[in-house]
Amino acid sequence: MQGKAAAPAAGTVLNALATHRGSAFAIDEYTYATVDLFEDDEGIEGHVEGHPDADTALIETVVEYVLDAHADPEVDGAVVRTESDVPMASGLKSSSAAANATVMATLDALDKTGKMSREDMARLGVMAARDVGVTATGAFDDASASMLGGVTVTDNDDDEVLARDEVDWDVLVWTPPERAYSADADVTRCEHVASMARLVEDLALDGRYQRAMTVNGLAFCAALGFDAEPLVEAMRQVEGVSLSGTGPSFVAVGDRPALEQVREYWDQRDGRTWLTTTQTEGTHTL
Repeated sequence: MQGKAAAPAAGTVLNALATHRGSAFAIDEYTYATVDLFEDDEGIEGHVEGHPDADTALIETVVEYVLDAHADPEVDGAVVRTESDVPMASGLKSSSAAANATVMATLDALDKTGKMSREDMARLGVMAARDVGVTATGAFDDASASMLGGVTVTDNDDDEVLARDEVDWDVLVWTPPERAYSADADVTRCEHVASMARLVEDLALDGRYQRAMTVNGLAFCAALGFDAEPLVEAMRQVEGVSLSGTGPSFVAVGDRPALEQVREYWDQRDGRTWLTTTQTEGTHTL
C-alpha cells in the first residue's frame, strides 16, 4: 500500500509567538511525502531526501498517529520518505508542510483520505509537532495555511481557524544562508510585542493582510534580533513584507514588477532570492 501527497510552504502574516494568534499564507513551493505500508514488517522508518542525518521523529510520529486512528490491524510497519523544495529551518513552514504531506500520504495509502477533514488532518500534524518539540506555538496557523491553501488566521490555543481567504499575490522570498529553529525562539521577548501582534491580528481579520505583514515584520525583527533593513528596502515598492516565522527568510507580496525591483535589492545579499506565487489548493494527493 502506497500513498503520495504534496504540501505547500507558507509565509507569515502574523507570528503567533506573542499572543498565540497567528496568520500565514500558502506559497507555490512544496514538500512531498511518500508512505509505504507493510503487513509483515514492524516499525516506522523515516527518510528525508538529501539529508541522511535529518531528524525524522516528526514524520514518523505523524504516520504512527494516523495508523493508530485509521489503520487496518494487519498493517505492522511503514516507511515514509519526504523531499522538499523548501529549505529546512528557514521560516517557510517546512515542518508543517512535511507533517501535512505525511498525514495525507498515509491516509492515501490506507484509501481513507475522505475519513478525516482537512482541518483535522492539520490538527493531527500539529499534535505530532508539539509532541516531538519542533514548534514553540503549536503552529496551527502554518499548518492550516499549508493544508487549506490561501491565507488563514487562527487561534493556536484552540487549533481553530478564525478566518480563511483566497489571495492571488506574487511572492518574493529571500532566504539567507543561516538557519533558525522555531523551537529555539525567545518567546519571552516576543511576548513583549504583544500589543503590536494584536494590532496585526485586527488588520488581518479585517482583510488588510499586506499592511498586517509589514507591522508584524517590524515588530518581530525587533523581538527576534533580525536586521529590519530588508523590510525598509521592500517598503519602497510594496505594502506587504515580513520576516517569515522566526526567520531567517523574508517574504514580500505585491505586483510582479514591484517585486522584481525589490529583488534587485535583496539579490545583493548572501543567500537565495526567488519569485513564486500564492497557492489556494493546499495539500493534495499525487
